[in-house]
Amino acid sequence: MDGVLVDSTPAVARVWAAWAGKYGFEPAEVVRRAHGRPSISTIRELLPLGDHHAEDQAIEKAEIDDVEDIVALPGAAELLSALSPDRFAVVTSATRPLAIVRIRAAGFAIPKHLVTASDIHRGKPAPEPYLRGAQALGISPAECVVVEDAPAGVQSGKAAGARVLALRTTAEDSELLRAGADWIVADCSALSLQRSPGDQEIILVLPDPR
Repeated sequence: MDGVLVDSTPAVARVWAAWAGKYGFEPAEVVRRAHGRPSISTIRELLPLGDHHAEDQAIEKAEIDDVEDIVALPGAAELLSALSPDRFAVVTSATRPLAIVRIRAAGFAIPKHLVTASDIHRGKPAPEPYLRGAQALGISPAECVVVEDAPAGVQSGKAAGARVLALRTTAEDSELLRAGADWIVADCSALSLQRSPGDQEIILVLPDPR
């Protein structure tokens, strides 16, 4: 979702920078660490003795309240409108309430298949999120293409057994390649969609690997 369909970078940065300042952490490092992972994972790492549940709830509320400049990323609306609701799942490290707020703020309908941090036990970079996404679609992860912007998400997709298309919306190419990305493009507007003979399927045309 974030960094693939939705540009929430300014909101994420504001919320996590404020949280970092509260505890004396370096804001840029906290924002980098938090991206693409469940919030509670970052909180546990940085505040091992803190009240993780309370901190997580505070972060979630702050992010839900901050939707002022959330917009759709280039090519995202075109990609989703071309796909049948049965053929894709949105898999995000956001909680379900936050995911719904951001998806709506960016002008999208809530997808039929939505896997959030509220639905899993181990978040990205563990494989569970994308295993759940493939399960929702009723197909094997090996038949899926994961579209990701964060190294943790790339690792999650690869660990699940999927191929991963990485976007340059958040991280450097070197980070995405180290995480295991099979392809890298600028954003969803770089993807080409074609109809198969007989108009039975949408074909996603990918660039040469890496």
